[in-house]
Amino acid sequence: KEGIYLDGTIGLGGHASPILSTISGNGRLIGIDRDKEALEICKERLVKHGTNFTLHHNSYHNISKILNSLDIALIDGILLDLGLSSLQLNSSDRGFNFVTNSKLDMRFDKSQETTAKDLINLLEVNKLADIIYKYGEERRSRVIARNIEKVRPITHVFELLEAIEKSTPPKNRKKSISRVFQAIRIAVNDELGKLESFLNSFHLNLKIGGRAAIISFHSLEDRMVKHAFKKLEKEKIIKVLTKKPVTPSSSEVEYNIRSRSSKLRVAERIL
Repeated sequence: KEGIYLDGTIGLGGHASPILSTISGNGRLIGIDRDKEALEICKERLVKHGTNFTLHHNSYHNISKILNSLDIALIDGILLDLGLSSLQLNSSDRGFNFVTNSKLDMRFDKSQETTAKDLINLLEVNKLADIIYKYGEERRSRVIARNIEKVRPITHVFELLEAIEKSTPPKNRKKSISRVFQAIRIAVNDELGKLESFLNSFHLNLKIGGRAAIISFHSLEDRMVKHAFKKLEKEKIIKVLTKKPVTPSSSEVEYNIRSRSSKLRVAERIL
């Protein structure tokens, strides 16, 4: 209860609130997020729990630099929830969902220059197809990319939807749309690059007995976490506490549909 914990994707504070409710006044929570708007809302929510937390507008893959700036060597626990926050998913002007005809932005950090619109309009068609295939695991990536190229410039969500709809049969269209949006969002925010950087060194920031818990929402992320944990376990640096990922119960999915694809993996540092 007097430990130091880090929430690397603190968002609106959904996980941070129960962490702060559990630790003592001598404990500490460090919150990181790339979304400045989310951090402002999060701060308002967390102050009711006390003042033993700090919030940082940064990326979780910079964990070592952030801890060094706080004169903290090692911590007791790390949590990453790699899913989009409700703020982002429900936003009417950031392009994360395909229900609202907003501008194609998709940046977690609005101070970042490159947007989804830039990527969709400026990338050479084969590179765009590669992104859709690699990050969205979409088999019709070539056809979709070519149809996107035909209707450029694309600036809004519904224009992108139209290009995808021309490329896909009605039966699986919704899945294809989700995959394309996922792929573009991952590329815009370099999500897998940042996760890989974190997985290469997170254990160095944990005390012996400290734990890392990572919640992923698609197979690409989960595969990376699984393989990184296995490698570190083989080197006898960590012990994997979840031989199979923990998934939500049917009752949880019923009241929180967005949890349906989530997978939790946990590891403990032993060396």
